[in-house]
Formats: sequence, C-alpha cells, structure tokens
Amino acid sequence: MSPTARFHALPLRSRLALLVAVAVAVAVAAVAAVAWVMVRTQLRDQLDRSLMSTNVSAQVARTLREGCVVQPPKPTQQIAGNLNATVQIVLSDGTRCWVGGQPDLPVTGADRQVAADVEAKPVLHDVTTPDGVDMRVYTLQANPAGPAFGVSIAKPLGDVEKPLSTLAWVLLLVSGIGVVGAGAAGLWVARTGLRPVDELTGAVEHIARTEDLTVRIPDEGDDEIARLSRSFNSMTAALASSQERQAQLIADAGHELRTPLTSLRTNIELLARSEETGRAIPPDDRRELLASVKAQMTELAALIGDLQELSRPDAAPHGPLGVVALHETAAAALSRARLRGPELVFTSTLEPWYVRGEAAALERAVVNVLDNAVKFSPPGAAVEVSLRAGELTVRDHGPGIPAEDLPYVFERFWRSPSARALPGSGLGLSIVARTVQRAGGTAVLRAAADGGRGTEAVLRLPGAPTPPPSTASVVPDQ
Repeated sequence: MSPTARFHALPLRSRLALLVAVAVAVAVAAVAAVAWVMVRTQLRDQLDRSLMSTNVSAQVARTLREGCVVQPPKPTQQIAGNLNATVQIVLSDGTRCWVGGQPDLPVTGADRQVAADVEAKPVLHDVTTPDGVDMRVYTLQANPAGPAFGVSIAKPLGDVEKPLSTLAWVLLLVSGIGVVGAGAAGLWVARTGLRPVDELTGAVEHIARTEDLTVRIPDEGDDEIARLSRSFNSMTAALASSQERQAQLIADAGHELRTPLTSLRTNIELLARSEETGRAIPPDDRRELLASVKAQMTELAALIGDLQELSRPDAAPHGPLGVVALHETAAAALSRARLRGPELVFTSTLEPWYVRGEAAALERAVVNVLDNAVKFSPPGAAVEVSLRAGELTVRDHGPGIPAEDLPYVFERFWRSPSARALPGSGLGLSIVARTVQRAGGTAVLRAAADGGRGTEAVLRLPGAPTPPPSTASVVPDQ
C-alpha cells in the first residue's frame, strides 16, 4: 500500500492531528534553521570585527627587535600580549615569524599575496592547523612605508562553533517538544472540532438503523459544522414531511378507491350471479348496471391518473419546458369543456399571453378548473372565462363555496360536504395549484367578485421572458 493510501486509510481525526504535527514541524524547523543561520552570521561577523580591531603593533615591533622565531620551543605557546589571538608575521616568500598564540598557523596563498603587495587589501579566511584546530585568519599589510610584510591575526572558530552547537541542540530539543505538543494539541483540536461530526454520524447511523426521522442535531453557532447540522436537520424534516405526505396519500387513496371498487364489485357480482343462476336481469336494470360499471371504471381511471400526477416530485417537470400560448391552451380546454357541459352557456375573452411551462400540464390545469365549473353549474347557467394580462379567470354561477371551506380547496382529496355526492377524486384542484406554482404563478379560488352566486377561480401566470409579436384580442362567440 502506498503512503498516500495508508494516509487516507487513517481516521479523520488522526489525519488532522498528523497534518497539524507536520505543519508545526515544518514551521518550527524553518524558524530554527533561520535562527541558527542568523546567529551564526552574527557570531562570525562579531569574530571578524574582533580580529580587525585587534592592535598587535607592539607585539610585532618587539618580535622584529628580538629576531624572528619560526616556531617557539614546545610547550611554549604564549598568547600575544594577552589578546587571546594567534599572531604571526608573514613574508612574501611564505616565511613566517611567530609572535604569539598557536605556533603552527599555516600560511596560505592569500597571506603571501598580502605580504608581497604594499597596496593589497586585508583578507579574511579560514584555515585548519596541523593539530586539527579551525582558525579564522585576518591578514593585513603591516609595513606600507618600508619592506613589505604582512601580519596574520587568528582566533579559533571554536569560539563560534561551540555556541552554535549548543544552540543547535537547544533548537532541536525545543522543536521536538513543539512537534510533540503540536501533535497532542492537534489530536485534542480534532477530537473537539469533530465532536459535532461524530454526533451527525451517530444520527445518520441511527436513522439508517431505525428509520426514525425525528432525530435532530444541536446546531448552535454559525460555523461550518453548525451549518451542516442545520442542513441535516432540514433534510430530515423534509424527509419526514415527505414520508408523512406519502403515508397520507396512500391512506387517502385507499379511502377514495374503496367506494368505487366496492360499488364496482357489487355490480359485477350482480351480473355474474345473473349469468350463473340463469335469472335474467330486466333490460333497463342491466343497462343501468353496465352504465354504472362504465362510470366507475372511468372514475377509477381518472383517480389513478390523478394519483400518478401527484406522485411525481414537485420540483421535477415531466414534460418539455417551452413558451406556451396560454390563450390557445385556454381555448382548447374551453372546447373540451363545452362537450362536457352542452347545456351550459360559455362566454370567453382571451387576450394573447405567453408563459414558460409544460404545455400538457398547463392544459390539464385549465381543464380541471373548467371541469369544476361545469360540475357545479346548474343547467342553462353561464360559465365566464377571461384571460387578461396573465390572469385567467373562470367564473361559474353554481352554489359557491362557503368561506370557511376556501382555505382547504387545494388540499389533496379534500371535498366540501356538498360535493361528496358528485363524481370526482378531490385531486383536481391540487394538480392545478401545483402546476401553476411550478410555472411560477399562483392559483386562487374565491367567491364571485360581483357579489352574486358562484365561484371564481383565478390563475395568475408570469409572462415569457421574450414576448412574441402582439396579436389581436380574441373575442369568442357567445
């Protein structure tokens, strides 16, 4: 298994703790490295300034008077004038005269070049003595007015390296403590920060195990976890509501299906018993039974179609969306309504209006509204249809709907007491409301605005984004 795969196989809190520890380790290492380099630079600069500021003129003059000693007898290694430095005179041919300090300071090419040229600039460099001591050397031209020679002043680099070594160990120790502390803090932060996620996970597992959608997670605060908890609570509430509506729909559908099925079963049993016993049913009664069976089958088919329509998700259109000529849709629905209510008088004024929606669904919604008007209108009554500025109004002259029943007319399977003896499933207006809402409009049922008998159904639909060319108003026949 690759390291990446092993990392992703760890629990989330372990990954967070590891990432925090790695991030802190990188940051601490970077800070420690920068600090070490800066301290090293400062110490070396300080050592260089100390070498350049050391005055050894008196010791050099004494050595020149007393004579050149290449190397003093061991173990005589005195410090040049208590300056804590190694000092020696360097001649252009590489010959050196010991003044004080380490007796075996090597002479380099840079030292000889300074010693040979009276105008040479001082040089700084590092050397290692035969005894393995690292030295920092400063060589300068010491006699620009006479015979050229140079003076090398050196101090051990151990004065710099020992503090740097101590600092490195201190930084390493502090970094280790910091990384361990960061890992522990990261694990604590991960456990604390992921506690709401654990609660969410427990809630999801509980719901998956028990199908109990009443579980809610505390959602205090405004952080991402609180938003996730609120979203989860909203989701479970929506699922619970959907489950409740589904159960209610099944219960209501079973209740509505029971009556036509019972009646259909009774009529079929009567016809079957007549065939089995050989006792003929009078022709008129037989025709009534067959007509009743046909009507019940039609009612069952309509009820099943309505249930299929309502079973679709509210937000998922099941037909192509497009610009629909609402006035043409209303005219087509009006033609069907005239066939269903030949004894009624239909009047209509349909002005051109285009909406965006599903053509078939909008036509069914208008047909349902007109069917409602046909169902409740007495013979010879008028049904008035108008479409003006996106407002489709259907007004009948039936008994009307009591004011206390108006809030419930768009609920599924709801039927007023006066309408329960009439055919229908109680789903038509529910389909109307949902179709109109899906198209961005509103549906209202109200008492007649002129104060007379009857009801007005008003569908308000927004116009299409790109209106088509204007056409003349349509004024159908009376």
